Amino acid sequence: MARITIIGPEGTQERELGEHNTLGRLPGNTHQVLDRIVSKEHCHIDRIEGRYVLKDLGSLNGTFVNGERVSEVVLEDGDELALGSTRVRFHDDRPREGGAFSTAAMVATRTTQPPRPKTPPPRGPQVTMTPGMVESHIRTKIAQRDKGFLPEQLVTDEAVLRSDYEKLRASYEVIRAIGVEMNVDGLLGKLLDTAFQLLPADRGVVLLYDDAGELVPRSVRTKRPQAEGEEVVLSTTIIDVVLRDKAAVLSHDASVDSRFQGAHSIIMQGIRSSMAVPLLHSDEVFGLMVLDSQIATNAFTEKDLELFQNIANQAAISIQNTLYARKLEEEAITRQRFQRLLSPAIAEQVLSGKVEIRKGGELREATVLFTDIRGFTAMSESIAAPEIVDMLNEYFERMVEIIFANEGTLDKFVGDEIMALFGAPVAHDDDPVRAVRTALQMKRDLRKLNVERAAQGQPSIEVGVGINTGEVVAGYLGSSKALEYTVIGDTVNTGARFCSVAKAGQILISETTYQRVRHVFRAEPLPPAHVKGKSLPLCIYSVLGPVEGGTADLASEGRTD
Repeated sequence: MARITIIGPEGTQERELGEHNTLGRLPGNTHQVLDRIVSKEHCHIDRIEGRYVLKDLGSLNGTFVNGERVSEVVLEDGDELALGSTRVRFHDDRPREGGAFSTAAMVATRTTQPPRPKTPPPRGPQVTMTPGMVESHIRTKIAQRDKGFLPEQLVTDEAVLRSDYEKLRASYEVIRAIGVEMNVDGLLGKLLDTAFQLLPADRGVVLLYDDAGELVPRSVRTKRPQAEGEEVVLSTTIIDVVLRDKAAVLSHDASVDSRFQGAHSIIMQGIRSSMAVPLLHSDEVFGLMVLDSQIATNAFTEKDLELFQNIANQAAISIQNTLYARKLEEEAITRQRFQRLLSPAIAEQVLSGKVEIRKGGELREATVLFTDIRGFTAMSESIAAPEIVDMLNEYFERMVEIIFANEGTLDKFVGDEIMALFGAPVAHDDDPVRAVRTALQMKRDLRKLNVERAAQGQPSIEVGVGINTGEVVAGYLGSSKALEYTVIGDTVNTGARFCSVAKAGQILISETTYQRVRHVFRAEPLPPAHVKGKSLPLCIYSVLGPVEGGTADLASEGRTD
Protein backbone atom coordinates (compact mmCIF):
# COMPACT_ATOMS: atom_id res chain seq x y z
CA MET A 1 0.00 0.00 0.00
CA ALA A 2 1.30 3.47 -0.89
CA ARG A 3 0.49 6.33 1.47
CA ILE A 4 1.64 9.79 2.51
CA THR A 5 2.09 11.35 5.94
CA ILE A 6 1.24 15.06 5.99
CA ILE A 7 3.02 17.01 8.76
CA GLY A 8 1.75 20.57 8.91
CA PRO A 9 0.41 23.31 11.18
CA GLU A 10 -2.78 21.29 11.76
CA GLY A 11 -0.85 18.26 13.00
CA THR A 12 0.06 14.91 11.41
CA GLN A 13 -2.28 12.99 9.10
CA GLU A 14 -1.74 9.72 7.22
CA ARG A 15 -3.55 9.26 3.89
CA GLU A 16 -3.69 6.37 1.40
CA LEU A 17 -2.89 7.16 -2.22
CA GLY A 18 -5.18 6.29 -5.09
CA GLU A 19 -4.50 6.22 -8.80
CA HIS A 20 -4.81 10.01 -9.10
CA ASN A 21 -4.12 12.32 -6.18
CA THR A 22 -4.19 16.11 -5.98
CA LEU A 23 -2.62 18.12 -3.19
CA GLY A 24 -3.41 21.78 -2.55
CA ARG A 25 -5.02 24.36 -0.31
CA LEU A 26 -8.58 24.12 -1.67
CA PRO A 27 -11.07 21.61 -0.19
CA GLY A 28 -11.67 20.07 -3.61
CA ASN A 29 -8.23 18.42 -3.64
CA THR A 30 -7.88 14.72 -2.90
CA HIS A 31 -5.63 15.67 -0.01
CA GLN A 32 -6.18 19.19 1.32
CA VAL A 33 -3.07 20.90 2.75
CA LEU A 34 -4.00 23.71 5.15
CA ASP A 35 -0.97 25.90 4.62
CA ARG A 36 -1.14 29.60 3.73
CA ILE A 37 1.79 29.43 1.25
CA VAL A 38 0.64 26.25 -0.52
CA SER A 39 -1.04 26.92 -3.88
CA LYS A 40 -4.73 26.19 -4.44
CA GLU A 41 -3.75 23.22 -6.60
CA HIS A 42 -0.14 22.60 -5.79
CA CYS A 43 0.84 19.21 -7.26
CA HIS A 44 -0.35 15.79 -8.44
CA ILE A 45 0.80 12.33 -7.39
CA ASP A 46 -0.27 9.81 -10.05
CA ARG A 47 0.30 6.08 -10.35
CA ILE A 48 1.90 5.40 -13.73
CA GLU A 49 2.97 1.85 -14.71
CA GLY A 50 3.17 0.80 -11.05
CA ARG A 51 5.24 3.78 -9.87
CA TYR A 52 4.08 7.00 -8.27
CA VAL A 53 5.05 10.18 -10.11
CA LEU A 54 4.86 13.63 -8.53
CA LYS A 55 4.23 16.63 -10.79
CA ASP A 56 4.35 20.25 -9.66
CA LEU A 57 1.52 22.34 -11.13
CA GLY A 58 3.46 25.58 -11.42
CA SER A 59 3.06 26.41 -7.74
CA LEU A 60 4.36 29.81 -6.63
CA ASN A 61 6.67 28.51 -3.90
CA GLY A 62 7.60 25.24 -5.57
CA THR A 63 7.62 21.57 -4.61
CA PHE A 64 10.71 20.05 -3.03
CA VAL A 65 11.78 16.41 -2.73
CA ASN A 66 14.58 15.69 -0.27
CA GLY A 67 15.54 19.36 -0.38
CA GLU A 68 15.63 19.73 -4.17
CA ARG A 69 13.07 21.71 -6.14
CA VAL A 70 11.44 19.54 -8.79
CA SER A 71 8.87 19.83 -11.54
CA GLU A 72 8.30 16.10 -12.05
CA VAL A 73 9.87 13.10 -10.36
CA VAL A 74 9.37 9.40 -9.64
CA LEU A 75 8.88 8.95 -5.89
CA GLU A 76 10.67 6.31 -3.86
CA ASP A 77 9.83 4.89 -0.46
CA GLY A 78 10.98 7.26 2.26
CA ASP A 79 11.11 10.41 0.12
CA GLU A 80 10.38 13.63 1.96
CA LEU A 81 8.38 16.34 0.22
CA ALA A 82 8.03 20.01 1.15
CA LEU A 83 4.99 22.02 0.10
CA GLY A 84 5.16 25.51 1.56
CA SER A 85 5.65 25.06 5.30
CA THR A 86 4.23 21.53 5.22
CA ARG A 87 6.28 18.34 5.10
CA VAL A 88 4.93 15.24 3.37
CA ARG A 89 6.57 11.82 3.70
CA PHE A 90 5.99 9.25 0.96
CA HIS A 91 5.71 5.56 1.92
CA ASP A 92 5.54 2.66 -0.53
CA ASP A 93 5.79 -0.76 1.12
CA ARG A 94 4.30 -2.61 -1.88
CA PRO A 95 6.42 -5.34 -3.45
CA ARG A 96 8.08 -4.16 -6.67
CA GLU A 97 6.08 -4.98 -9.76
CA GLY A 98 7.78 -6.68 -12.69
CA GLY A 99 8.65 -4.90 -15.86
CA ALA A 100 10.46 -1.68 -16.49
CA PHE A 101 9.13 1.78 -16.24
CA SER A 102 8.51 3.15 -19.71
CA THR A 103 11.17 5.23 -21.40
CA ALA A 104 8.70 8.08 -21.87
CA ALA A 105 7.89 8.11 -18.15
CA MET A 106 11.58 7.97 -17.22
CA VAL A 107 12.32 10.94 -19.44
CA ALA A 108 9.54 12.87 -17.74
CA THR A 109 10.66 12.10 -14.20
CA ARG A 110 13.02 15.06 -13.80
CA THR A 111 13.03 18.22 -15.82
CA THR A 112 15.17 20.41 -13.58
CA GLN A 113 17.28 18.10 -11.42
CA PRO A 114 20.17 15.65 -11.96
CA PRO A 115 19.61 11.85 -11.69
CA ARG A 116 18.58 10.66 -8.25
CA PRO A 117 20.93 8.46 -6.22
CA LYS A 118 20.02 4.79 -6.03
CA THR A 119 19.68 4.90 -2.25
CA PRO A 120 17.74 7.61 -0.41
CA PRO A 121 19.68 10.01 1.82
CA PRO A 122 19.96 8.99 5.49
CA ARG A 123 17.08 10.01 7.75
CA GLY A 124 17.37 12.02 10.95
CA PRO A 125 19.95 14.67 11.85
CA GLN A 126 23.24 14.31 10.05
CA VAL A 127 25.54 16.92 11.63
CA THR A 128 29.30 16.99 11.39
CA MET A 129 31.48 19.59 13.12
CA THR A 130 34.18 21.32 11.12
CA PRO A 131 36.16 24.44 12.18
CA GLY A 132 33.64 27.24 12.48
CA MET A 133 30.84 25.49 10.51
CA VAL A 134 28.03 22.95 10.86
CA GLU A 135 27.43 20.56 7.94
CA SER A 136 24.30 18.63 6.99
CA HIS A 137 22.93 17.05 3.86
CA ILE A 138 21.21 20.37 3.07
CA ARG A 139 24.45 22.26 3.47
CA THR A 140 26.40 19.77 1.38
CA LYS A 141 24.06 20.29 -1.56
CA ILE A 142 24.49 24.02 -1.31
CA ALA A 143 28.25 23.69 -1.29
CA GLN A 144 28.09 21.63 -4.46
CA ARG A 145 26.36 24.48 -6.25
CA ASP A 146 28.33 27.32 -4.69
CA LYS A 147 32.09 26.95 -4.51
CA GLY A 148 32.68 30.27 -2.77
CA PHE A 149 34.99 32.93 -4.14
CA LEU A 150 36.99 31.57 -7.08
CA PRO A 151 40.53 32.64 -8.03
CA GLU A 152 40.59 35.46 -10.58
CA GLN A 153 41.79 33.25 -13.44
CA LEU A 154 38.81 30.89 -12.97
CA VAL A 155 36.15 33.60 -13.17
CA THR A 156 34.50 33.58 -16.59
CA ASP A 157 31.15 35.20 -15.87
CA GLU A 158 31.31 38.99 -15.63
CA ALA A 159 27.95 39.16 -13.83
CA VAL A 160 29.23 36.82 -11.10
CA LEU A 161 32.39 38.89 -10.84
CA ARG A 162 30.40 42.11 -10.40
CA SER A 163 28.10 40.51 -7.84
CA ASP A 164 31.04 39.18 -5.84
CA TYR A 165 32.79 42.54 -6.00
CA GLU A 166 29.71 44.31 -4.67
CA LYS A 167 29.41 41.86 -1.77
CA LEU A 168 33.09 42.24 -0.89
CA ARG A 169 32.87 46.02 -1.21
CA ALA A 170 29.85 46.22 1.07
CA SER A 171 31.41 43.88 3.62
CA TYR A 172 34.59 45.97 3.61
CA GLU A 173 32.59 49.15 4.16
CA VAL A 174 30.63 47.70 7.07
CA ILE A 175 33.77 46.26 8.69
CA ARG A 176 35.44 49.66 8.40
CA ALA A 177 32.33 51.37 9.79
CA ILE A 178 31.89 49.07 12.77
CA GLY A 179 35.56 49.46 13.62
CA VAL A 180 34.95 53.08 14.67
CA GLU A 181 31.39 52.69 15.97
CA MET A 182 31.28 53.06 19.76
CA ASN A 183 27.52 52.62 20.12
CA VAL A 184 26.38 49.00 20.25
CA ASP A 185 22.91 49.64 18.86
CA GLY A 186 24.32 51.74 16.04
CA LEU A 187 26.79 48.99 15.21
CA LEU A 188 24.07 46.32 15.13
CA GLY A 189 21.92 48.51 12.91
CA LYS A 190 24.76 48.79 10.39
CA LEU A 191 25.13 45.02 10.38
CA LEU A 192 21.50 44.47 9.47
CA ASP A 193 21.44 47.33 6.97
CA THR A 194 24.31 45.66 5.11
CA ALA A 195 22.55 42.28 5.23
CA PHE A 196 19.46 43.74 3.59
CA GLN A 197 21.55 45.48 0.92
CA LEU A 198 23.22 42.24 -0.15
CA LEU A 199 20.71 39.49 0.51
CA PRO A 200 17.01 38.80 -0.22
CA ALA A 201 16.24 38.60 3.50
CA ASP A 202 12.71 39.22 4.78
CA ARG A 203 13.89 39.92 8.29
CA GLY A 204 17.00 40.06 10.41
CA VAL A 205 17.52 40.04 14.16
CA VAL A 206 20.63 40.46 16.31
CA LEU A 207 20.38 39.02 19.81
CA LEU A 208 22.72 39.70 22.72
CA TYR A 209 22.81 38.45 26.30
CA ASP A 210 21.62 41.06 28.79
CA ASP A 211 22.88 41.60 32.34
CA ALA A 212 20.50 38.91 33.61
CA GLY A 213 21.95 36.33 31.21
CA GLU A 214 18.86 36.32 28.96
CA LEU A 215 19.23 36.31 25.17
CA VAL A 216 17.21 39.31 23.98
CA PRO A 217 16.75 41.07 20.60
CA ARG A 218 18.85 44.24 20.39
CA SER A 219 18.24 45.13 16.75
CA VAL A 220 15.46 44.08 14.32
CA ARG A 221 14.91 44.76 10.62
CA THR A 222 12.00 43.61 8.46
CA LYS A 223 11.44 44.11 4.74
CA ARG A 224 7.79 45.02 5.15
CA PRO A 225 6.67 47.69 7.65
CA GLN A 226 5.61 46.22 10.98
CA ALA A 227 2.31 47.08 12.57
CA GLU A 228 2.51 48.77 15.93
CA GLY A 229 2.88 46.16 18.64
CA GLU A 230 3.56 43.37 16.13
CA GLU A 231 5.88 40.75 17.55
CA VAL A 232 8.74 39.17 15.62
CA VAL A 233 8.80 35.48 16.53
CA LEU A 234 12.10 33.64 16.23
CA SER A 235 12.71 29.92 15.97
CA THR A 236 14.35 28.71 19.15
CA THR A 237 15.35 25.58 17.24
CA ILE A 238 17.74 27.48 14.97
CA ILE A 239 19.03 29.57 17.88
CA ASP A 240 19.66 26.47 19.98
CA VAL A 241 21.70 24.87 17.18
CA VAL A 242 23.97 27.94 16.93
CA LEU A 243 24.41 28.24 20.71
CA ARG A 244 25.02 24.52 21.13
CA ASP A 245 27.60 24.17 18.37
CA LYS A 246 29.04 27.71 18.49
CA ALA A 247 28.96 27.61 14.72
CA ALA A 248 27.17 29.15 11.75
CA VAL A 249 24.05 27.49 10.39
CA LEU A 250 22.87 27.72 6.79
CA SER A 251 19.74 26.06 5.41
CA HIS A 252 18.25 26.68 2.00
CA ASP A 253 14.88 25.31 3.19
CA ALA A 254 14.46 25.09 6.94
CA SER A 255 11.09 23.40 6.59
CA VAL A 256 12.74 20.20 5.29
CA ASP A 257 16.15 20.53 6.96
CA SER A 258 16.77 17.45 9.14
CA ARG A 259 18.28 19.62 11.88
CA PHE A 260 14.95 21.39 12.40
CA GLN A 261 12.52 18.50 12.04
CA GLY A 262 9.58 18.92 14.35
CA ALA A 263 10.25 22.63 14.91
CA HIS A 264 6.70 23.94 15.19
CA SER A 265 7.78 27.61 15.01
CA ILE A 266 9.49 27.05 11.67
CA ILE A 267 6.38 25.37 10.24
CA MET A 268 4.03 28.07 11.52
CA GLN A 269 6.17 30.97 10.31
CA GLY A 270 6.86 29.45 6.93
CA ILE A 271 10.62 30.01 7.17
CA ARG A 272 12.28 28.79 4.00
CA SER A 273 15.89 29.97 3.85
CA SER A 274 17.69 30.69 7.10
CA MET A 275 21.17 31.79 8.08
CA ALA A 276 22.44 32.32 11.62
CA VAL A 277 25.97 33.26 12.67
CA PRO A 278 27.27 33.39 16.25
CA LEU A 279 28.96 36.41 17.78
CA LEU A 280 32.00 34.83 19.36
CA HIS A 281 34.65 36.26 21.67
CA SER A 282 37.29 34.03 23.26
CA ASP A 283 35.24 30.98 22.26
CA GLU A 284 32.23 32.34 24.15
CA VAL A 285 28.98 33.09 22.35
CA PHE A 286 27.58 36.39 23.59
CA GLY A 287 25.02 36.82 20.82
CA LEU A 288 24.03 35.85 17.29
CA MET A 289 22.61 37.26 14.07
CA VAL A 290 19.68 35.57 12.33
CA LEU A 291 18.53 36.22 8.76
CA ASP A 292 15.67 34.40 7.13
CA SER A 293 13.43 34.41 4.10
CA GLN A 294 9.81 33.33 4.27
CA ILE A 295 9.35 33.23 0.50
CA ALA A 296 12.54 32.22 -1.30
CA THR A 297 14.43 28.99 -0.99
CA ASN A 298 18.16 29.10 -1.72
CA ALA A 299 18.08 32.78 -0.69
CA PHE A 300 21.49 32.50 0.99
CA THR A 301 24.60 30.78 -0.29
CA GLU A 302 27.80 29.44 1.18
CA LYS A 303 29.52 32.55 -0.11
CA ASP A 304 27.07 34.74 1.83
CA LEU A 305 27.65 32.71 4.97
CA GLU A 306 31.42 33.13 4.73
CA LEU A 307 31.10 36.88 4.27
CA PHE A 308 28.73 37.37 7.15
CA GLN A 309 30.64 35.10 9.47
CA ASN A 310 33.71 37.28 8.82
CA ILE A 311 31.67 40.43 9.38
CA ALA A 312 30.19 38.90 12.55
CA ASN A 313 33.69 38.08 13.82
CA GLN A 314 34.76 41.70 13.36
CA ALA A 315 31.52 42.92 14.86
CA ALA A 316 32.02 40.66 17.87
CA ILE A 317 35.37 42.32 18.58
CA SER A 318 33.89 45.80 18.19
CA ILE A 319 30.86 44.96 20.33
CA GLN A 320 33.01 43.55 23.10
CA ASN A 321 35.35 46.54 22.95
CA THR A 322 32.34 48.85 23.19
CA LEU A 323 30.86 46.87 26.08
CA TYR A 324 34.21 46.83 27.86
CA ALA A 325 34.59 50.58 27.33
CA ARG A 326 31.10 51.16 28.74
CA LYS A 327 31.84 48.89 31.68
CA LEU A 328 35.07 50.75 32.41
CA GLU A 329 33.21 54.05 32.17
CA GLU A 330 30.52 52.81 34.56
CA GLU A 331 33.16 51.47 36.94
CA ALA A 332 34.97 54.79 36.81
CA ILE A 333 31.74 56.60 37.69
CA THR A 334 31.00 54.07 40.44
CA ARG A 335 34.56 54.35 41.74
CA GLN A 336 34.25 58.12 41.77
CA ARG A 337 30.99 57.90 43.70
CA PHE A 338 32.37 55.42 46.20
CA GLN A 339 35.53 57.45 46.66
CA ARG A 340 33.36 60.37 47.67
CA LEU A 341 31.78 58.23 50.39
CA LEU A 342 34.52 55.76 51.31
CA SER A 343 38.21 55.86 51.97
CA PRO A 344 40.21 54.80 48.87
CA ALA A 345 41.19 51.47 50.46
CA ILE A 346 37.59 50.55 51.28
CA ALA A 347 36.28 51.81 47.93
CA GLU A 348 38.71 49.49 46.15
CA GLN A 349 37.51 46.53 48.21
CA VAL A 350 33.90 47.27 47.29
CA LEU A 351 34.68 47.67 43.58
CA SER A 352 36.79 44.50 43.47
CA GLY A 353 33.94 42.49 45.00
CA LYS A 354 35.75 41.73 48.26
CA VAL A 355 33.01 43.61 50.10
CA GLU A 356 29.38 43.09 49.12
CA ILE A 357 26.88 45.91 49.47
CA ARG A 358 23.32 44.64 49.27
CA LYS A 359 20.31 46.55 48.08
CA GLY A 360 17.52 46.52 50.63
CA GLY A 361 19.76 46.56 53.68
CA GLU A 362 21.18 44.18 56.25
CA LEU A 363 21.23 44.25 60.04
CA ARG A 364 24.69 44.94 61.47
CA GLU A 365 26.44 46.81 64.27
CA ALA A 366 27.89 50.22 63.47
CA THR A 367 28.97 53.44 65.12
CA VAL A 368 27.49 56.66 63.80
CA LEU A 369 29.11 60.08 64.14
CA PHE A 370 27.34 63.42 63.66
CA THR A 371 28.93 66.88 63.63
CA ASP A 372 27.01 70.14 63.44
CA ILE A 373 28.27 73.75 63.28
CA ARG A 374 27.05 75.81 66.21
CA GLY A 375 25.51 79.18 65.38
CA PHE A 376 25.43 78.42 61.67
CA THR A 377 22.02 80.06 61.12
CA ALA A 378 23.18 83.37 62.60
CA MET A 379 26.42 83.12 60.65
CA SER A 380 24.49 82.62 57.40
CA GLU A 381 22.49 85.80 58.04
CA SER A 382 25.59 87.95 58.51
CA ILE A 383 27.85 86.50 55.77
CA ALA A 384 27.27 86.55 52.01
CA ALA A 385 26.14 83.26 50.48
CA PRO A 386 29.31 82.73 48.34
CA GLU A 387 31.47 83.11 51.47
CA ILE A 388 29.29 80.59 53.32
CA VAL A 389 29.74 78.09 50.46
CA ASP A 390 33.51 78.60 50.46
CA MET A 391 33.62 78.15 54.25
CA LEU A 392 31.60 74.92 54.13
CA ASN A 393 33.69 73.48 51.31
CA GLU A 394 36.93 74.15 53.18
CA TYR A 395 35.47 72.75 56.42
CA PHE A 396 34.02 69.64 54.75
CA GLU A 397 37.26 68.97 52.85
CA ARG A 398 39.28 68.77 56.08
CA MET A 399 36.71 66.82 58.06
CA VAL A 400 36.13 64.18 55.35
CA GLU A 401 39.88 63.65 55.00
CA ILE A 402 40.00 62.75 58.69
CA ILE A 403 37.02 60.40 58.34
CA PHE A 404 38.71 58.58 55.46
CA ALA A 405 42.03 58.44 57.33
CA ASN A 406 40.25 56.35 59.98
CA GLU A 407 38.54 54.20 57.28
CA GLY A 408 35.11 55.59 58.00
CA THR A 409 32.30 56.11 55.48
CA LEU A 410 30.86 59.50 54.63
CA ASP A 411 27.12 58.95 54.72
CA LYS A 412 25.89 62.42 53.79
CA PHE A 413 26.00 66.18 54.22
CA VAL A 414 22.79 67.78 55.50
CA GLY A 415 23.30 71.52 55.38
CA ASP A 416 26.22 72.12 57.73
CA GLU A 417 25.88 68.65 59.31
CA ILE A 418 28.14 65.68 58.56
CA MET A 419 27.05 62.07 59.12
CA ALA A 420 29.77 59.41 59.10
CA LEU A 421 29.70 55.64 59.65
CA PHE A 422 32.18 53.24 61.20
CA GLY A 423 31.38 49.55 60.66
CA ALA A 424 29.44 49.88 57.40
CA PRO A 425 30.04 48.72 54.75
CA VAL A 426 33.38 47.47 56.15
CA ALA A 427 33.58 46.50 59.82
CA HIS A 428 36.61 46.69 62.12
CA ASP A 429 36.93 45.34 65.64
CA ASP A 430 37.62 48.85 66.93
CA ASP A 431 35.01 50.89 65.02
CA PRO A 432 33.86 52.82 68.15
CA VAL A 433 37.50 53.72 68.88
CA ARG A 434 37.96 54.90 65.29
CA ALA A 435 34.84 57.09 65.56
CA VAL A 436 35.97 58.79 68.80
CA ARG A 437 39.52 59.22 67.46
CA THR A 438 38.03 60.85 64.34
CA ALA A 439 36.05 63.31 66.49
CA LEU A 440 39.16 64.25 68.52
CA GLN A 441 41.21 64.74 65.37
CA MET A 442 38.41 66.87 63.88
CA LYS A 443 38.47 69.01 67.00
CA ARG A 444 42.25 69.41 66.76
CA ASP A 445 42.17 70.23 63.03
CA LEU A 446 39.33 72.69 63.50
CA ARG A 447 41.46 74.69 65.94
CA LYS A 448 44.12 75.02 63.22
CA LEU A 449 41.50 76.09 60.68
CA ASN A 450 40.14 78.73 63.06
CA VAL A 451 43.63 80.18 63.54
CA GLU A 452 43.87 80.58 59.77
CA ARG A 453 40.41 82.13 59.56
CA ALA A 454 41.15 84.58 62.40
CA ALA A 455 44.25 85.76 60.54
CA GLN A 456 41.97 86.58 57.59
CA GLY A 457 39.43 88.36 59.76
CA GLN A 458 36.86 85.57 59.40
CA PRO A 459 34.70 84.16 62.22
CA SER A 460 35.68 80.84 63.79
CA ILE A 461 33.81 77.58 63.27
CA GLU A 462 32.63 75.71 66.36
CA VAL A 463 31.00 72.27 66.22
CA GLY A 464 29.29 69.78 68.46
CA VAL A 465 29.72 66.03 67.99
CA GLY A 466 27.42 63.14 68.87
CA ILE A 467 28.44 59.43 68.65
CA ASN A 468 26.38 56.29 69.24
CA THR A 469 26.98 52.55 68.73
CA GLY A 470 24.36 49.86 68.11
CA GLU A 471 22.44 47.87 65.51
CA VAL A 472 21.50 49.55 62.24
CA VAL A 473 20.01 48.54 58.91
CA ALA A 474 22.70 49.25 56.31
CA GLY A 475 22.45 49.05 52.54
CA TYR A 476 21.26 50.73 49.36
CA LEU A 477 18.02 52.55 50.05
CA GLY A 478 15.88 54.70 47.78
CA SER A 479 14.12 54.33 44.44
CA SER A 480 15.24 52.59 41.26
CA LYS A 481 16.18 56.06 39.94
CA ALA A 482 18.17 57.23 42.95
CA LEU A 483 19.89 54.87 45.39
CA GLU A 484 22.32 55.74 48.15
CA TYR A 485 24.21 53.70 50.71
CA THR A 486 23.11 54.65 54.21
CA VAL A 487 22.04 53.31 57.59
CA ILE A 488 18.75 53.72 59.43
CA GLY A 489 17.42 52.76 62.85
CA ASP A 490 17.11 53.97 66.41
CA THR A 491 20.90 53.97 66.83
CA VAL A 492 21.15 56.60 64.10
CA ASN A 493 18.37 58.75 65.54
CA THR A 494 19.90 58.68 69.01
CA GLY A 495 23.34 59.66 67.66
CA ALA A 496 21.76 62.66 65.93
CA ARG A 497 20.04 63.65 69.21
CA PHE A 498 23.38 63.55 71.08
CA CYS A 499 24.83 65.87 68.46
CA SER A 500 21.93 68.30 68.86
CA VAL A 501 22.56 68.68 72.63
CA ALA A 502 26.37 68.87 72.36
CA LYS A 503 27.81 72.30 73.04
CA ALA A 504 30.50 73.93 70.93
CA GLY A 505 33.70 71.88 71.21
CA GLN A 506 31.92 69.03 73.01
CA ILE A 507 32.05 65.35 71.96
CA LEU A 508 29.16 63.39 73.46
CA ILE A 509 29.00 59.59 73.33
CA SER A 510 26.41 57.03 74.41
CA GLU A 511 26.74 54.38 77.10
CA THR A 512 27.29 51.65 74.50
CA THR A 513 30.07 53.61 72.83
CA TYR A 514 31.69 54.48 76.17
CA GLN A 515 31.85 50.81 77.18
CA ARG A 516 33.77 50.06 73.93
CA VAL A 517 36.28 52.93 74.23
CA ARG A 518 36.83 53.52 77.94
CA HIS A 519 40.16 51.64 77.89
CA VAL A 520 41.40 54.06 75.21
CA PHE A 521 39.76 57.42 75.93
CA ARG A 522 38.91 59.38 79.04
CA ALA A 523 35.33 60.53 79.36
CA GLU A 524 33.26 62.06 82.15
CA PRO A 525 29.62 61.17 82.77
CA LEU A 526 27.11 63.97 82.42
CA PRO A 527 23.65 64.21 83.91
CA PRO A 528 21.19 61.96 82.03
CA ALA A 529 19.89 63.83 79.02
CA HIS A 530 16.30 64.04 77.82
CA VAL A 531 16.33 63.81 74.04
CA LYS A 532 13.52 64.01 71.53
CA GLY A 533 11.86 60.67 70.81
CA LYS A 534 12.95 59.04 74.10
CA SER A 535 10.63 58.74 77.08
CA LEU A 536 13.48 58.11 79.53
CA PRO A 537 16.68 60.15 79.96
CA LEU A 538 19.84 58.64 78.41
CA CYS A 539 23.26 58.13 79.94
CA ILE A 540 25.72 60.41 78.22
CA TYR A 541 29.49 60.97 78.40
CA SER A 542 31.74 63.81 77.32
CA VAL A 543 35.04 62.72 75.79
CA LEU A 544 38.10 64.45 77.27
CA GLY A 545 40.98 62.80 75.40
CA PRO A 546 43.16 59.69 75.29
CA VAL A 547 43.85 57.64 78.41
CA GLU A 548 47.27 58.47 79.82
CA GLY A 549 49.68 55.89 78.41
CA GLY A 550 46.85 54.39 76.35
CA THR A 551 46.88 53.10 72.80
CA ALA A 552 44.98 55.90 71.04
CA ASP A 553 47.21 56.93 68.16
CA LEU A 554 46.97 60.71 68.33
CA ALA A 555 50.69 61.41 68.62
CA SER A 556 51.07 62.19 64.95
CA GLU A 557 48.04 64.45 65.09
CA GLY A 558 48.96 66.24 68.32
CA ARG A 559 47.24 66.03 71.70
CA THR A 560 43.66 67.22 71.89
CA ASP A 561 43.16 67.65 75.63
